[in-house]
Amino acid sequence: MSGAPRAPAGTGVETPWVGTIADMRFLHAGARAGAAVLAGVLLLGGCTGGDDGSTEARRAADTASVAVGPAASSLEQQFERVVAKVLPSVVQIRTDQGLGSGVVFDGHGNIVTNAHVVAGAQKIEVIAASGSRPLPATLVGEYASDDLAVVRVDGAGLRPAAFGDSAKLRTGQIVLAMGNPLGLSGSVTNGIVSALGRTVTTRREGAFPGATIVNAIQTSAPINPGNSGGALVTLNGEVIGIPTAAASDPQIGGTAVGIGFATPSGTVRSIVPQLIKEGRVRRSGRAALGVTIQTVINGDDPQQTAVGVVEVTPDGPAQKAGIRPGDLILAVNGASTPNISVLAEVLATLHPGDTVPVRVQTPEGADRTVKVTLGQH
Repeated sequence: MSGAPRAPAGTGVETPWVGTIADMRFLHAGARAGAAVLAGVLLLGGCTGGDDGSTEARRAADTASVAVGPAASSLEQQFERVVAKVLPSVVQIRTDQGLGSGVVFDGHGNIVTNAHVVAGAQKIEVIAASGSRPLPATLVGEYASDDLAVVRVDGAGLRPAAFGDSAKLRTGQIVLAMGNPLGLSGSVTNGIVSALGRTVTTRREGAFPGATIVNAIQTSAPINPGNSGGALVTLNGEVIGIPTAAASDPQIGGTAVGIGFATPSGTVRSIVPQLIKEGRVRRSGRAALGVTIQTVINGDDPQQTAVGVVEVTPDGPAQKAGIRPGDLILAVNGASTPNISVLAEVLATLHPGDTVPVRVQTPEGADRTVKVTLGQH
C-alpha cells in the first residue's frame, strides 16, 4: 500500500489506550478522577399578610420527617440486605504500587482483582472488610488480556461472594458498586446497567500492558480510584462484574461522570478457575493470530501507523497462512488495523476457528491477502 509504514525503518512501539466508544478514553479505576456535586433546591410557598396563627403549624411542618412510601422503604431495605450480604466479601488490596479492591472468590482464600492492581507489585497485602490488620497475600496468577488476577490469603476465613450470570443481565437493572475508592474502605455506590456488550480498551500503565475487555458492562454507578477489582452487584446479592475502568473525555480533561465499565462475571468464572488451578490461562475464548506484534510508526509521517509482525508462533495460524516476521498487518476481516489497540478490538469480535482474510504488506512493499484460521491464546 503506497505510503504505508515499513517495519525495518523508523519503527517505534506504543500501546494506545483510546477506546472505540464515542472517542472516549478509558482510565483504570486506579487513576485519579474528579467528582461532581449536585445541589437540590427546595422552593417554599408562603402566604402574604400578617401572622394568622398558623406559624407554629408551619414550623412543625418544616421540621417533620417525610414518611417513606412502601415501595421506597422496600427498595431501601433490599439495598441494606445486599450490602450486609456482599460487603464482607469485598477486601482492600494494598501493594507497593498503590491501592485497589478485591472480591473473595472461594473458601480457600482466593481473591479476584484486576491485573492492573497487582501488576509489578513486590508486596501485596489484603485488608478484610472487618478492618483487621493487613494480611500478607501471594499472587496466584494474572491474565492481562482480560485485566484479571488472583491473589491468595491463607487461613483468614474470608467469606466468598456469590457470582451470578452476567449473560442474564438487562439494561436498566439496578446495581451497586462496592470497593475502596480513594482508600475509603467498604464504600458503596449505586446506579444502573447502562449498556451491555461494550468492547473497552484500557491503556498501558507501569508494568500493566493494557487490556481489551470484551462484553464489558457499562454502568452509571460511580467508579472511582480504588474501586478497581471490587464488586458490581445486583439486587439479588450476586456479583455480576468486576469494576475495571472509568471513561475519560479528552474534551473536558477528566472523568466522564456516570460512565464506568466492569469485566463481566461470565469472563471471571471462565478465567479465574484456570488461574487458581494452573497460574495461567489456556482456554481464553479469545481469537488469536499467533503473532508477536508492535505498532510501527512511519518515520516520514508519525500520524501513519500499522501493526508490525515481530515473531510468529511456530506452526501457528499466521505461520500456516504464510505471514512472516517483518510483515505489516493492514486489515483483518475487512477492518483496518492501524495499531495494536484496534487489532485487539477487531479480534475481540471473532472466535477461535474462524477463517478470515488478513491483508498484509511485505518488507518489500507488496500487498497481499491471506486466509487465516484463527487460534486461541
